[in-house]
Parts: sequence; C-alpha cells; structure tokens
Amino acid sequence: MADMNESWTSLTSPLGQTLLQVVLPPELRSASLRFLKRTLGCYSSHCYFEINENDGVNTNELYNAVQIYLSSIASASCSRLSLTRARNSRATTFGLSNNDRVADVFDGVAVQWEHVVTQRHSQTSSWQSQPDEKRSFTLRIRKHDKDLILNSYLDYIMDKAKDIHRNNRERLIYTNSGGGWKPVPFKHPGTFDTLAMDPEMKRDIMEDLRHFAAGQAFYQRMGRAWKRGYLLYGPPGTGKSSMIAAIANFLGYDIYDLELTEVSSNSELRKLLMKTSSKSIIVMEDIDCSINLPNRSKAPQAPTSQSFPDPGAPHAASGGKDGNNNRITLSGLLNFTDGLWSCCGSERILVFTTNHIEKLDPALLRSGRMDMHIYMDYCSYPALKILLRNYLGCEAEDLGEAAVRELREVVEKAKMTPADISEVLIKNQRNREKAVSELLEVLKARAESYEKYGGSREKCELNGIEEEKQEKRALESPTEGSDCKDDSRRKWRVKKRRR
Repeated sequence: MADMNESWTSLTSPLGQTLLQVVLPPELRSASLRFLKRTLGCYSSHCYFEINENDGVNTNELYNAVQIYLSSIASASCSRLSLTRARNSRATTFGLSNNDRVADVFDGVAVQWEHVVTQRHSQTSSWQSQPDEKRSFTLRIRKHDKDLILNSYLDYIMDKAKDIHRNNRERLIYTNSGGGWKPVPFKHPGTFDTLAMDPEMKRDIMEDLRHFAAGQAFYQRMGRAWKRGYLLYGPPGTGKSSMIAAIANFLGYDIYDLELTEVSSNSELRKLLMKTSSKSIIVMEDIDCSINLPNRSKAPQAPTSQSFPDPGAPHAASGGKDGNNNRITLSGLLNFTDGLWSCCGSERILVFTTNHIEKLDPALLRSGRMDMHIYMDYCSYPALKILLRNYLGCEAEDLGEAAVRELREVVEKAKMTPADISEVLIKNQRNREKAVSELLEVLKARAESYEKYGGSREKCELNGIEEEKQEKRALESPTEGSDCKDDSRRKWRVKKRRR
C-alpha cells in the first residue's frame, strides 16, 4: 500500500504533471489531476499543505518565514543548497534548491518539506507569452499528526524566523532630529564577555534579559505592557554606555538614542515614542543634566500666585503645568515611560543613565518605570581580570603570583574606573610587563591619594589638578637670582615638554 501511495504521489509531483502534459490533451489534463489528487487523499496516510510565495497580490509572510526557518536546518542535512545574502544582512542564508526536500522533527513528530518550483506561462498579449516561475513549499504530515502539531508548528516557525532575521540583519541606532528618527548602522563591538564588571552581576542581568525576551505570555497574562526599565548609575567612566551596547548585541535590538534637549514638547515626545519599533532599546543618557527635572522631595517649590505668562520671558526646561504644551515636563516624561502611551509597542527596554541618582525625582525610579537599578561601580579585581584579558590577551594568573597579589590588594583601594585602567593598558598593550608595572604604579599612587584625603574621590581629583597647576606655574615662572640665559633655557624646556 505504501508503494502504491508513493506512485500516486509521484504522478501529482511536478515531474508527474510534466508527464501528464505530454500524454494527455489539455482538456483532460485538469480533470485528471483533480481525480488523482482525490484518489490520493483517500488512500494516502499523509496530508499535504502548500504554501505559495504570494497570493497573486501580496507576498505570503508564511512563505518567507518557512524559507528563513528551513535555511537554519538545511545546511546540516542537505548536500545541494542555494546561497543568498540579503541587503543589510550579516550572514549568508542557506536555502533549498529547486524541488529539493528536507526533513524536520517537531515535538517528536517527523515532517517533510519540499521546495516546489514550476514553470508557468502568463499571457501578456495575444501573440506573446512570458515564462515565469511559481514557487511554493509543500509540507507533508501524517494525517493522525495534523491536529496535534499543525498550528503550533507553524507558530513556532514564525517565531523562530523572526529571531533568525533579527540576529542576521544589520542593527541600527536612531537619533532624534527634526521631530523624527534618523538611523545609522550600529557597529559597537561591546558584549557582556568584554564588559568589565562583576561576573555575578553580569549573569543576573543576562538572566533578567532572557526572561524578559521570552516573557510575552507572562506580560499578556498579567495585563502589563511588555517593557522593562533599567537605571544605570554610578561615576563617569564605569561602563554605562558599554552596558547599553552589550544589551543591544545580546538581544539583537535596535537602539533609539533619545536626546531630550531636541524635543520641544510633551506631544512631540509621544510622537517619537509611537515611531519606535518593537524589539528596541530606548536610551536617555545623563537624564539628570539633559533637561531640568529637579527632585521634588528635596527642593519643594512654594506655591505662587496665578499670573499671566510673559511671552518674552525665558522658560525653564521643566516648566510647570505645561499648559501651552511647549516644554517637556516631569509628568510628560513619566507618561512616556509608564503611561497609557507607553503601551504603543511591545518588547521594548527603557534605559536611563545618570552620574547622580540623588538628583532624580523618586517618581522616575519606582518599579514599573525603572525595574532594575544597576550600580556601575569602580573597577574591582574580577573586572580588572576582564580588562587584562581584553587589552593584554592574558589571564591575571599568567602574570605571576606576586603581581596578582599586589593587583588584588591595591585595585579595591584605588577606586579607579574601568576607563581609567583601560587608558593605562592600551598605551602598553604590546608590552605586557611594562603595562602591568605602570598599572601597579598608577593604582598605588591613587590608593595613597585616597588614603591621604580620607577616601574622597572629589578631593583627590581636585588636589591632583591643583598640584598639576602649581607644577606648571613653577616651571613657567623664573626664580630669584636666575639670569636671562637660565630663564630662556627653562622656557625652552616647558615648550619642549608641551610638544
């Protein structure tokens, strides 16, 4: 029976249809094919589903999804493949050749796909016929498995194709200008592997991101917008921008870098939000100093008497009630992050960065707006090991027991940022011994300064600047009793040092 079914199947295949075109006259061809298909349906243990490339007007999205999905499994099971690379794609796509087949397994059920390409003739005029190709995928499933996997299998293919397309395409970073978004290619190489921070904290962040990306059903069940907020705060140079790049590369999301100083009103802010796409990161860097949004709990304003506005008077960026809708207000920003308008889209991450978290209003920091507060700290020993691997290509243990012990003891006391340490390492990246030696000197000097000024980074930095100024003045000003020749020589040394 199986052999007979395969024989009937071959008659309805593209080759079988070609044979029928030769043997049968045109008037009997269509009726014969319909009869063969009905007969095959009665005796065959399989059912077949055809997915055409288009429906005559629009492209079939399911066809495109199947094509992308099969490209991910065809390379491992087929010996003949077609290779393509789409525009703005980072990867080569493997595709089935014409009339080739590939097997797949879903939930323990075996299925088979066939890429069917047939020639057809579209009559363009009474005397001219233009050849064309009809492309489709045929899915073969056993009849008793149809209800079990058909719908869930196709949904799985659609989701998988979206993930593959997002990972392969070129990512973009958008900036707002003139009331709209302008994209440029995003090629930042930062990843969580190269990010210099505590490994345990990185694992927690990555796990939170995975849970968010796979949480569509959870957010729908809870009745919440599918978004998440991250607040990155800490001293300058601790890697906040690198963290944003790592998140974008980890999830494969585009970035919308929102410059609030370019936004003139709350309504324009809403329009920008509506123009962002799903699976994206909306970034507002240095939120504490981009616009004037004071902390109301620390600086309460006394009520003022009602008065008419002065058209010629300058307006503060934060405004008050924004009755004229011509300035961004704290209320407008809160609605942007967690109001009704924030639901216009899905699978989006909002990232605020600041160097001074105490300057932000508590309303911006609560859960639902900023769900995860991430403190970007000074460089620790685990973070230093990552920097040594990045810049010197070696593990800390390869430097010797004495160097490791010194680095471990002094790095926590020095309170240097990853950016500070990177500057030392990158200058001597071709000489490992010199790089480590200079780094130890800088770390020890910074640790001594912190101990001298009671652990205050501000005092330490201010004193360093003042000492540099005093040294410069001493070199440039002549001392008493010195002759003109010595004075000229001293000035020449200063100029040479500047060069």
